[in-house]
Amino acid sequence: MLRKNPKEVTEKPGLHPRNPHRYRYDFQQLILACLELGKYVNLNQYGTETIDFADPLAVKMLNKAILKQFYEIENWDIPENYLCPPIPGRADYIHYMADLLASCNNGTIPTGKSVSVLDIGVGANCVYPIIGSKAYGWHFVGTDIDPVAIRSAKKIIEANPRLQGVVECRLQSNPANFFSNILKPGEIFDLSICNPPFHASAEEAAEGTQRKTRNLGNNKIENPVLNFGGQNNELWCPGGEAEFVRRMIKQSSELPNCCRWFSTLISKKSNLPGVYKSLHKAGATQVRTIEMSQGQKQSRIVAWSFY
Repeated sequence: MLRKNPKEVTEKPGLHPRNPHRYRYDFQQLILACLELGKYVNLNQYGTETIDFADPLAVKMLNKAILKQFYEIENWDIPENYLCPPIPGRADYIHYMADLLASCNNGTIPTGKSVSVLDIGVGANCVYPIIGSKAYGWHFVGTDIDPVAIRSAKKIIEANPRLQGVVECRLQSNPANFFSNILKPGEIFDLSICNPPFHASAEEAAEGTQRKTRNLGNNKIENPVLNFGGQNNELWCPGGEAEFVRRMIKQSSELPNCCRWFSTLISKKSNLPGVYKSLHKAGATQVRTIEMSQGQKQSRIVAWSFY
């Protein structure tokens, strides 16, 4: 039996004004979109409908419902233990990038398939292309070093007619490369986006998981599972976020005209000085830093151009 409570219209602080997820989740509407979500919804101590965000299956089902209600995705699934990203934050990145493109287009957001976006690390979930193609009609090329992730993303595209002809996926055969081996001759993108691996080691990633679990109130779990999942290459890499972005900046300077704007999320504020130093060394002619927040979580996008 579905529980009913007064509709919450409280706006979440910090999210982009065009982000459709800036209000509390309307679980009644989400359950109508995806009936499977219903068994994961319960009342919290305040009498408000919610899910257990420490439960990977509940989080996955919530994403499935959101993608169906807001983005016309009828069929969406990911392999077990692959990253199931929080959609409000992903949507923020897309909307801020729309503002960035508008700033170079007389204040008008460019829309339609003529706008091409390169998603570095599209993942098995294909979420950035799903959001950007729905919100602005952009064309996406998603890349990944993981064949399983690419197969999953392609399966999502094939299962949803709305994505066909709008999103394509390419396997990056050399894990050290960001742009080489992926670009077709003469191909130029308006924008590249990336959500880098956050941690520098598997141990650090595990500690981060334990910390998140404690923050969700599950202090007694000794070996917590990742509520949002994630494979090794999605969660960590040697040198962590700082080294990953440094390499991306260097390689962008070697192919400076392949994207009008390069961009990446930066989770750790302490990494910014190193990022700026790398961009100066690479000869970037424009650098923008866009602050983002979702509740207590603070992050930012750094975008740069050689045009």
